[in-house]
Amino acid sequence: MGRRKNKHNLSTLLAVMVLSCIFLICGIMMSPDLTIDHLARKLLWPLGRLMLFIGIGLFAGQIIEASGWTGKLAFFARPLFRYGHLGDRCSAAFTTAFLSGAAANAMLLDFYKDSHISKHQLFLTNLVNQLPAYFLHLPTTFFIVIPLTGWAGGLYFILTLGATLLRTMGFFIYGHFKVPLPEVPKDGGKNKDDESALKRLEKKGVLKGIVRKLLSRLTGIGVFVIPIYVFIYVINAMGFFPVAQACLARFVTTTVVPIESLSMVVLSFAAEFTSGFAAAGALMDAGVLTVKQTVMALLIGNIVAFPIRALRHQLPRYMGIFSPRMGLQILLLGQGFRILSLIIVGVIYFYIG
Repeated sequence: MGRRKNKHNLSTLLAVMVLSCIFLICGIMMSPDLTIDHLARKLLWPLGRLMLFIGIGLFAGQIIEASGWTGKLAFFARPLFRYGHLGDRCSAAFTTAFLSGAAANAMLLDFYKDSHISKHQLFLTNLVNQLPAYFLHLPTTFFIVIPLTGWAGGLYFILTLGATLLRTMGFFIYGHFKVPLPEVPKDGGKNKDDESALKRLEKKGVLKGIVRKLLSRLTGIGVFVIPIYVFIYVINAMGFFPVAQACLARFVTTTVVPIESLSMVVLSFAAEFTSGFAAAGALMDAGVLTVKQTVMALLIGNIVAFPIRALRHQLPRYMGIFSPRMGLQILLLGQGFRILSLIIVGVIYFYIG
């Protein structure tokens, strides 16, 4: 039965790869920007890296579960995850998210497929993992933003961190009251033979089973990841997302914030992440914007630009790893709560800042 399923997954993967190649060829014929160098840098390398991290996450989840290391990996975040009724497996995925979001999501999927966690736990943990994702990208963005915007950029980071912490605690509180308390193993999840766990697994032939399961699940995930990633790449190269961002930015700035300087910042955000901070910093240095106005402009730019950026960059990952329906649900929920929390901290800062 398992071999038959593997052959079915493999034949389906080959079919979608052929369809993806056909779609990519059509995109190349329609857009002169799709050169070989561009394909290698913007499609093949990111797609290969994504599949690698998904594979690492699936393998890590299987090894952690089979060897009894879940409790050790979950140690640091255990009190919060116990309060939120999410358990050690979700806590282990949370710890992994500080290294790779794709690997953490693959672990969650693996735990869910093996019925170790519920769908509710999967959704909540993915939403909670926005906190490690924030810190994962912080070193890169911090040293770009602060030189461009100074104190306004520092306040922006404080507010965005506050929004992230606000929704994270909200998720834990929701889990505490709405998610059933997970069962705790009689031994507390501890394994006395952790030191020789891998050797024990090898003797039992478990590693071979893990590898077979890994290949099967990775093939099944590739069936969704590859065509969706290629589709998003082609329509982005053809200019769909930049146009959508520009239209959304103009709508917000003309109906909600009809100020030319703020419009420039928001449109710059829509065009490219760094250019939004550069535009805000230039306007502030020229005396056109105050520090408070600059912070508000940065928050508005973040709210406007990031949903479409999420569709462009995260949609293939989420729909590929979790399945199209579940991935889209998780992505929309995550972006909805992110926008709501940013609006809350923005309003608070506007009135008391």
